Amino acid sequence: MDMTRYDGIIFDFNGTLFFDSDKQEEAWRVISLRTRGREFTKQEMLERMHGCSGKSIFEYLLGRSISHEEEVKLMAEKEEIYRELCLKDQEHFHLAPGAESLMDWLCAHGVPHTIATASEIVNVRFFREHFGLDRWFDPAAIVYDDGTHPGKPHPDIYLKAAAKIGLSPERCIVVEDARSGIESARRAGTGCIVAMDSGAVDSETLHSLPCVSAVIKNFDQLDRSLLSVRK
Repeated sequence: MDMTRYDGIIFDFNGTLFFDSDKQEEAWRVISLRTRGREFTKQEMLERMHGCSGKSIFEYLLGRSISHEEEVKLMAEKEEIYRELCLKDQEHFHLAPGAESLMDWLCAHGVPHTIATASEIVNVRFFREHFGLDRWFDPAAIVYDDGTHPGKPHPDIYLKAAAKIGLSPERCIVVEDARSGIESARRAGTGCIVAMDSGAVDSETLHSLPCVSAVIKNFDQLDRSLLSVRK
């Protein structure tokens, strides 16, 4: 990393602030089996699931466009499975290592920050409730899949997230774990992309991406000196 300082930070959620790739994959395997009679392959998970919107995943599974109403119905089924899996695994149902300490530091030092997630509103509320996210994040600034913008790898979600915290994308660090999310941040012109090596993508691939400035395995490894403090 160079020592350019950035004014804010935007976090992906699933696989980044919460290491849940195994739960996401299991839920999508169940849905894929129900929908088309066979499970997602590992390659499909990497290219078509991680970091992608629910609408794009279901359109891939079904091989056709779907309406918003159909998307809502299908996603509700998948997310119910996902949330049940999370709640059953209490040992691993917590924020990523170092996340709480980093969030406390961001708040204490007045560093603008938010979340840009491909999750929809029911899951966002689920995470807010169980992880106490309102302690660190302004709910109104969280950007999620509300059907008004294309999903990752399109840049819209990070453009919107940067605007929510009053910054231009080039003044923001983005932390992502999925290739589609990393590409979304790159297309948005964000100033610095940090890859979280949580298992969604192999470490070698993350290190090979030219737009990635650093790869970390937990938030204790994030270089806080890259961020400008206001307090």
